[in-house]
Parts: sequence; C-alpha cells; structure tokens
Amino acid sequence: MTPSTNTRILSISELNFQAKALLEQNLGHIWVTGELSNLARPHSGHWYFSLKDNHAQIRCAMFRTANLKIMQDIKEGMQVLVFAKASLYTARGDYQLIIEELQVAGAGALQVAFEKLKKQLASEGLFANEHKKPLPTLPKQIGVVTSATGAALQDILKVLKRRFASIPVIIYPCQVQGDAASQQIAEAIQIANHRKECDVLIVGRGGGSIEDLWCFNEPNVAYAIFNSDIPIVSGVGHEVDVTIADLVADVRAPTPSAAAETVSPNQIEISNMIANFSKRLQKQMQTHLAYQKLHIEKLQKALKHPREKLQEYAQLLDQYESRLLFANKNALLRKQDQIATFAKALNAVNPLAVLERGYAVVSDKDGTLITRAKAIKPQQALTIKMHDGVIDCISR
Repeated sequence: MTPSTNTRILSISELNFQAKALLEQNLGHIWVTGELSNLARPHSGHWYFSLKDNHAQIRCAMFRTANLKIMQDIKEGMQVLVFAKASLYTARGDYQLIIEELQVAGAGALQVAFEKLKKQLASEGLFANEHKKPLPTLPKQIGVVTSATGAALQDILKVLKRRFASIPVIIYPCQVQGDAASQQIAEAIQIANHRKECDVLIVGRGGGSIEDLWCFNEPNVAYAIFNSDIPIVSGVGHEVDVTIADLVADVRAPTPSAAAETVSPNQIEISNMIANFSKRLQKQMQTHLAYQKLHIEKLQKALKHPREKLQEYAQLLDQYESRLLFANKNALLRKQDQIATFAKALNAVNPLAVLERGYAVVSDKDGTLITRAKAIKPQQALTIKMHDGVIDCISR
C-alpha cells in the first residue's frame, strides 16, 4: 500500500506535536494518585519521577517553579496526590504528566514494608554494632556477590585491579533484581561461607528504583548477611539508597566502587609503607652495628693478649727489682756509714789506740794490770805491752 498524492505525510515531530495537543485538549488538568518512584533531582532544580500503582506507571516532570512550593521532604515510596496536565515529551514521544501541585498522601506500600521489616530486625539485634565483624587489613581473597553481567561488577573489578591487582577475586553470580533475586543472593552468601575461599565479601549492585533494589530488603538476605562468618561489605545502589542489607552488613559502602575501595588495601600506599619500614630498619641496623663495633673495640682494648700481659708483668718486675736493688744499696751505704761512725767511736776508747800515742800497759805474770808503781815488788816478773809488741822484764 502506498500513499496517494493528496495524502499528507507526517514527520515524527509533527506526529508527536499532534499527539501532545490531543492529550492536553482532551484530558486537560487532572488529579492523579500513586506511589512516587525513580526520583531524580538534577542541578537544574527540576524533579523527574514516576507514579505507579500495582499495574502501571507513568513518567512525571515537576519544574522548579512548581516544586519550590513543596515544604515536605519528598522521598521514594511515598503515596502522593498530584494535580497535573497530561502531556507528551515530543523529543522522545514519552507520555507524561506535568505536575503543578503535589500532596503527600502517605508512605507507599514498599516503604511501609521497609519500615516494618527494619523495626522487626532492629528488635532482633541484626543491626547492633557488637555483631559487626572487623574487615581484614590485607585480604588473601575477595568474594563478590552480584550479577555476573552487571555494570557494578565491572566497577568493582576495575577498582580492585587498580588498588591491589594481585589479590584474587571470586565471583558468586546471582540475580540482583526480580522475584528470584533475594533467594539467589542469600544462597550465594551461604555458598561463600561453606567454601571458605574468601576472607571478605562484597554484596551489592548498581543504582535503581526502590523496586529494583527491593531484593536487598528481603528478610532472607538480611539473615544470610547476619549469619555469615565472613565479614560483608554492602554496596547497593547510590549513596542516597539505604537498604536492609546495608544496615545488617558489617560495613556499608555508598556504592559498589566504594565497597571495592573499602575491602582492598592501596598497593601504592603499602609499597611506600614497606619502603619506609625498610629504610628505618636499615638505619636502625646500621646504628646498632656501629654501636656494637664500638663496644667490641672497647672490649678489645680492655682484653689484652696474654703475651702483652706477661710483658707488662715482666717490665713491672724489672722496675720492682731496680727499686729493690736501689733500696738495698742505699740501706747498705747507710749501714756502712753507721759502722764507720761506730768504729771511730770505738777506736777513740780502744787501749791499743792509746798505746800508739806512746803509752804502755804493765801487767804481772797472771795478766793482772798494774796501774801503780807501789804495787810492783822487787824482782817481780812483769810484762810491758806496747803498741808494736810485748816486753818481758824483772823489776828491781
């Protein structure tokens, strides 16, 4: 079938503009209620989100001039009532609502379920700090529980390779979105604990809506994390996303990449630290060796060879001998001087010395000294002793 020459052929832009006009003319301004999801707040100040119920959802835009009137803190999962204009975003052909007024009607079903489970698990002590396990400083092997095809895994592996490429990584693949995801996540954590291959686990996925992340808010995942003997770091969604898994985990990281940063040491920092320790150790060893060398030299000086000691004693003995000989010589000279003095004194009173001066000693035949002339009898035998001899004579 081909169009006739009179048929008007529309461009995509014209088609979208006509559809937009039909929506705005036929629906106009309407009141709509639904659960707020996929909230985005770019730097422009505009808000972009979805409204949904159990069966459908629609994209919404609320421009800055309208959302400045909202005084409440708007969060995902809230049940809201909006006054909006049905329209179409012509650039993409997206059917949307332009929100002019927004009223919070109450928390959405998922948010209510989240708060209920959070309160229950808190009462059971699953969030208590005393149950948090410390992370290894230098893990021997790192485990990752996430989708094998997700972008989060590539982000994690990229960070681990950059920070410490030599640490092995084991991936425990599982779904991280959908009805079967929570069971697979819990089983992956249990498998890692059963195998005991890793000493730390990363559990997480990239960002998404509260529906996308809901598997990390399921009780079976919470109990699997709590009962894990391996320390677990959660890295679910973006920094603003907080799940039950984040609260139960030993450490919560704002993103999967941040979780990889948390579990892996910085290879450059460790290399620098080892280099600094090596320099300090070398310096300490050099100082210690220098001290020991000085100590040994000091001992060597104090500990002389026996030959040297004998030589010292021989020299000392010679000194003592010289001193003794000198002392004996002096003592002998003093004694000789004393003897000479005594000899002079004795010689002074020696009778023989008197005889030398011309005196003589007279004695009878018995040797009795005769000191008086009257004691001599006539014809008495006498002996006269002179200094150079003896004369025998007879008195008259």
